[in-house]
Amino acid sequence: MAKTPHPSGRSAVIGAGGIGGYVAALAHRAGLDVTLCVRTPVDGISVTGDGGTWHAAVPALTDPDLATPVDWVLLTTKAQDTAGAEPWLRRLCGPGTTVVVLQNGIGHRERVAPYVPEGTGVLPAICYISAERTAPGRITHHIASELHVPEGPLAQRFGDLLTDSDLNVTPVADFTTAAWRKMLTNLAANPITALLQQRMGVFRDPDMAALTRDLLTEAAAVARAEGALLGDSDVEGTLEIYGMVPPDGGSSMLYDRLAGRPLEHEYLTGAVVAGGERHGIATPLNRMLLTLLRAVDRELRAQPADD
Repeated sequence: MAKTPHPSGRSAVIGAGGIGGYVAALAHRAGLDVTLCVRTPVDGISVTGDGGTWHAAVPALTDPDLATPVDWVLLTTKAQDTAGAEPWLRRLCGPGTTVVVLQNGIGHRERVAPYVPEGTGVLPAICYISAERTAPGRITHHIASELHVPEGPLAQRFGDLLTDSDLNVTPVADFTTAAWRKMLTNLAANPITALLQQRMGVFRDPDMAALTRDLLTEAAAVARAEGALLGDSDVEGTLEIYGMVPPDGGSSMLYDRLAGRPLEHEYLTGAVVAGGERHGIATPLNRMLLTLLRAVDRELRAQPADD
């Protein structure tokens, strides 16, 4: 049963995929006044995890023209779908609204800025959440409920908003390093699971682990050139994270491919390759993955997608 509505303000979550559905459900269970903004209507969100299933009766809105400004907008669409969220963003953002960008990749503020009113507060968020949408309104949560945001007043307010929820909001001083460190967790898991259509157990193979180490070492060199403080320990730490994920866990890119949706490779592997080009750093393994992912994405875009 949901708690008494939280006093910190009205919220809207754009997107009801694995991350959006899970975050909206936790926010509703904590008593927040939260609305889902979606293309296809859903009858709340059911979350399966930790040995059980629970339901959050989150109200859903399907027409941006019916939306009104809120205090918090949580943008959870894939990075490549940001432009498509503009009608929602324009209607939901008013004076004092903060948009929290829960997306993979880097450059969150720059990506969202063209689609929100000038002066709108934008708070990038790094998601350490493994959650899978198995059907509309149905989420399987595999592991973790962490959001990392750059230190500052917006981070403090966002943490206060979610203080009664099961989402842990952590402010970080060096967000550039934090964002690239999260990128490492995506840069092998997403492309390899999507290309092979296998789940995270694939990384328990020693040869796959060696390939992963080389992929991430390339990316860490680009990250350092971009100002992130990453080293060999971050590469090894990422491999340890992969080992802790349940073998049947997946990645957002795998889920997208299985559902026939376009991939977000340009904002992950593509960002590494582009950064390597800017700084004169060779990225042959990531470039190979990018070529393969683009071929798969072309095929996916040529067929009807699962909404």
